[in-house]
Amino acid sequence: MSISSSLNAGVSGLAANATRLATISDNIANSGTFGYKRVISDFDGMVINQARGAGVYSAGGVRASTTRLIDQRGTLMATSNPTDLAISGRGMLPVAPSVSVGNQFDDRPMMMTTTGSFRTDADGVLRTDSGLVLLGWPANADGTIPLMPRDTLGGLQPVVINANQTASDPTTKMTLGINLPATGTEAGAPVEPLTSKIEYFGNLGTSESLVVSFAPSTSHASGMSNTWTMEVRDSATENDPLTPADESVIGTLTLVFSNDKTKGGMLAQVLDANGNPHPNYDPSTGALGLTVGKTSQYAGDAMSVTIGKLGDPNGLTQLGKSFAQTNISKDGSPVGNLTAIEVDENGYIRATYDTGFIKTIYQIPLVDVPNPNGLTSLNNQTYQVSPDSGSFFLWDAGDGPTGAVVGYAREGSTTDVAAELTDLIQTQRAYSSNAKVIQTVDEMLQETTNIKR
Repeated sequence: MSISSSLNAGVSGLAANATRLATISDNIANSGTFGYKRVISDFDGMVINQARGAGVYSAGGVRASTTRLIDQRGTLMATSNPTDLAISGRGMLPVAPSVSVGNQFDDRPMMMTTTGSFRTDADGVLRTDSGLVLLGWPANADGTIPLMPRDTLGGLQPVVINANQTASDPTTKMTLGINLPATGTEAGAPVEPLTSKIEYFGNLGTSESLVVSFAPSTSHASGMSNTWTMEVRDSATENDPLTPADESVIGTLTLVFSNDKTKGGMLAQVLDANGNPHPNYDPSTGALGLTVGKTSQYAGDAMSVTIGKLGDPNGLTQLGKSFAQTNISKDGSPVGNLTAIEVDENGYIRATYDTGFIKTIYQIPLVDVPNPNGLTSLNNQTYQVSPDSGSFFLWDAGDGPTGAVVGYAREGSTTDVAAELTDLIQTQRAYSSNAKVIQTVDEMLQETTNIKR
């Protein structure tokens, strides 16, 4: 009976608008919730009788469906915490519940969130107040990130920051910018080596030094020879009681400087003791390869010491009458204490120590799925992979479709309160109209009942 279908249609209208009211209430309640994604309600009409010309129509009513717009992005808001993280663009942060820390993640669905305020707990684990632990790939000892699987949770680990950790950075590169006096190579001049002592840092954070001496060649008959013998000694080797004293010399070179108009005072040749090109000197880079820190129990480590390319005015030079250290620089640092943690736009967590040393300790990949709106929504603005979302992939931030990681920031709610209040007015009117339909049907049924009387 058509009048009965009208009653059912009115009831379905009440239910549909009640659903819409629930989504509006949820959106308004979470207008200040960081990372909240608003929910929308869509109405679909239902057709019961499609017969044409039947003369009778049965109302099918309406059905409500809800969708969370996870792909919408809220406004980024600045904070004062370096591990408050948000994403500028597509992608999400991988997280896990704190109760699952210590277990394998392989057999668990991927969980993710678009923003979070992460802070260290008593064990140094970066987590939110709601118990979400940040996951990342741990770096190697040298700060590089090893090759990790991109389609599984297997390589991800909870990010742990030890506030009391110390670290050192061994010296691997050094640049020598030293000027030698051209008058020092005059025939018959006294052979007095000129010496420079340069500090470097070993693998254990100890302070060592290279002692570099330059002895002029003055045995020729007249003029200036423009030739020096460079000798490099290593204090780490020299101070080892079981190492012979002569082994503390880790490099001996013959330096010949040019005296023409265009390249006067610049390196012309770097030779070994036999007058051949020195095998450890690379003329294309100006670097001299040395082995430092060698002892009776340790083979030592490679160090690249740049003395300048041939004809390069920025390395070793021979000009004028003065011996001067014009530019000496090196990498590395002594043992330092952790002072700060920051996350860069590529998702690298970098630790800064009080010696100025900065070291990469983790990389946070970004999770992406083909259909973000198909993710399963969970508490605390987290989402889980579902059949509707498609399989996840772990990207480096900024690669592929993903955006950048932003520290000192949180993503705001996507709720527009003004728009929600407007929808609330429309929903109230629609609900009242459906209630009026039910009231009218009730009155008509009452009239039908009264026919018997």
